[in-house]
Amino acid sequence: MTEDYYAGIDIGGTTVKLAFLTETGELKDKWEIPTDVSENGKHIVDQIAASIQSRLPQHATLLGAGVGAPGFIEMKTGFIHHAVNIGWRNYPLREELERVLGVVVRVDNDANLAALGEKWRGAGDGAEEELFITLGTGVGGGIITRGQILHGSSGMGGEIGHITVIPEGGAPCNCGKTGCLETVSSATGILRMAKEKLTTNKDSALHRFEEGALTTKDIFDAAKAGDALAKDVVSEATFHLGFAIANLANALNPSKIIIGGGVSKAKESLLAPLRLVFKQFALPRVSESAEIKLAHLGNDAGIYGAVWLAIQAKATQEEEMLGKSE
Repeated sequence: MTEDYYAGIDIGGTTVKLAFLTETGELKDKWEIPTDVSENGKHIVDQIAASIQSRLPQHATLLGAGVGAPGFIEMKTGFIHHAVNIGWRNYPLREELERVLGVVVRVDNDANLAALGEKWRGAGDGAEEELFITLGTGVGGGIITRGQILHGSSGMGGEIGHITVIPEGGAPCNCGKTGCLETVSSATGILRMAKEKLTTNKDSALHRFEEGALTTKDIFDAAKAGDALAKDVVSEATFHLGFAIANLANALNPSKIIIGGGVSKAKESLLAPLRLVFKQFALPRVSESAEIKLAHLGNDAGIYGAVWLAIQAKATQEEEMLGKSE
């Protein structure tokens, strides 16, 4: 008896995460391979294909694959315009993977796929309207409306981290602007604010940490213990995040607002103040219909989202073939 599998592929600058899932979302196997960035990443696709083929059980059939990739992606074609950490420039990723795997392949960016993964098998509970925010080194996001990712006219939909929250005098952001949400509510932004405040506040318990050792967990723990500086940092980070989310929610009216990424490990220490700010600025009916909760799938969210994308693509392909036969 054969089993039908889909491959989930998450390409990062250091490793490529791979997995086999069934059509119902059952995880059958998961593993990683190093990302070979030599020669501008020209060997990555062949190495992915070889790894998938070597791990695919003899009794299993591969029906499709979904891929999360860095860089600016042309969603319809799976074309990578530029992926700095890998070296790809004007690279036909989808076409190349379909060539070596012999199955339908779909490509999207990692934050969008994480949003899809949480919708399908995680905290989204199948919601048709979802706002997903990941708080890590930066702030990423994905917007799902009517059950589909919102890409926008040029594929830039969901760039939540680059909403301007400090119009004047904000910190510089990697995107080239200043005052982005990412500069105050990411792990990097939270640490930056704490270090700046420590220069003028000599009484904070955060001074006990050596240079470079301070983490966002330390800041949230200190805030919970009553440290005034830490409480101020958490308040500022959650205010800007809650304000931005509330304004997005007023426009989108999501039923689920899902928070993931490393900063979300603070759990209720993050969510409690965030919910208060959200309620302050969201319209009452918007606030009442939106559940703010933590992501469930962690680093596997992108893999689940990639497979969901592949399943949808396979279904569309079959419908088109059926239409032609009729």
